[in-house]
Amino acid sequence: MEIERKFLIGGFPAGLPLLEQAVMEQGYLCTDPVVRIRSKESGGRTGYRLCFKGKGKLVRQETELDLTAGQFAELKNLLPAPLVRKEYRVYGLPGGERLECSLVDGKFYYAEVEFPTVEAAQAFTPPAFLGREVTQEDGFSMSDYWRTRRLPGLA
Repeated sequence: MEIERKFLIGGFPAGLPLLEQAVMEQGYLCTDPVVRIRSKESGGRTGYRLCFKGKGKLVRQETELDLTAGQFAELKNLLPAPLVRKEYRVYGLPGGERLECSLVDGKFYYAEVEFPTVEAAQAFTPPAFLGREVTQEDGFSMSDYWRTRRLPGLA
């Protein structure tokens, strides 16, 4: 189960401890339900994942499976558009939460905070720098971005 809140941000935050940094590429085999492949390169190593996501905004089912480089390459060949590139950084927040920030295709930044429970997500008071929350708004998932990027003019 994935429980997360999403925010639009103006850039990578300053003054927070950097916990992780990576470059990710991902593409969508299907967007309803979400079936995504992702590569994640960090520290000279690359991992590959297949992810399934159910419906929902704050809460949704998420199942991830490891892929080999060969399996990833085979699935990548099925994609109708180039992979989305994300510069990805994870920061520690003062309350112990992990703030996952991404620069997507060099165009826009967004942040996610994952939680162990719905109650923890609802109790979270976002720092002011997180800006506009888009958790419950349509059009702000990466699969929505993929659809509009792949099919320009689709809103």
